Amino acid sequence: MIPAASLWVVFTVLAAAGQTARNAMQRELTAALGTVGATHVRFLFGFPFALVFLAGVLIVSGSVLPRPGLVFVPWILLGAGAQIVATATMLMAMNDRSFVVTIAYIKTEAIQAAIFGLVFLGDKLTLPILLAIVIATAGVVLMSFKPGATVQGGLRPTMIGLFSGAMFALSAVGYRGAILSLELPNFVLAATFTLAVGLVLQAAALTLYLALRDRPVLIEIARAWRPSLFAGFMGATASQFWFLAFALTTVANVRTLALVEVLFAQAISYFVFRQKTTPREAFGMSLIVAGVVLLIWVQ
Repeated sequence: MIPAASLWVVFTVLAAAGQTARNAMQRELTAALGTVGATHVRFLFGFPFALVFLAGVLIVSGSVLPRPGLVFVPWILLGAGAQIVATATMLMAMNDRSFVVTIAYIKTEAIQAAIFGLVFLGDKLTLPILLAIVIATAGVVLMSFKPGATVQGGLRPTMIGLFSGAMFALSAVGYRGAILSLELPNFVLAATFTLAVGLVLQAAALTLYLALRDRPVLIEIARAWRPSLFAGFMGATASQFWFLAFALTTVANVRTLALVEVLFAQAISYFVFRQKTTPREAFGMSLIVAGVVLLIWVQ
């Protein structure tokens, strides 16, 4: 049996695997639905699954719905809003750059998450943890840095990817703050309730936006319901594991271990998109592995 203190490791790895699959599917949907439409897919088709997850937790645990206080509101709005922006900018970057390199830029999020977690939540950072974050982040930077090469799309995809990483970091901090504000003894219920509320807010906000600004996209989303449904399921499942991890440990720990997603993205890039791995990328991946191993070892 896995020790309770180590569950966040399992949850994070499962979340990273599910998120990589969802990102690949969303990338394919962008061509047909546009950036906002493909962004909306994960929320619109994800929130029904989140509600099913919540119902299941309530039934199994015999609990009642939490009654969040006012402090829950700004945290959940930060998490939900920043995630919408992060997902949209991630898909924009994927249009201009290779799948694995885009993920690498975004995963500079780890060091940003550590800073935001310290500032907003008071999450403590030790020297070994900081070292692990720096090593793993150096790996993702090395994977995306190609001296002398012409960057496709210029500086734009790089800046969009870095900004997306910052938004993902803020989103993680917001969601962890919301989970902790519930002060529930059952961390599974706290995480699942927060996920359900966040996805419902996001689905409602983007549906209203598209209804007012671009109704044809809503029609196209409905037509692409089959791939969208699976993308929504994978997104909700990945988010469920992310939130369980956030309930158990700091954002810095979760987002640093989440850099294994770059390894998963590399596999997707090679087997699905037929993009080759260079020696520089291979060395970058070895740094990611070293940083992740160090992070787990120092816990």
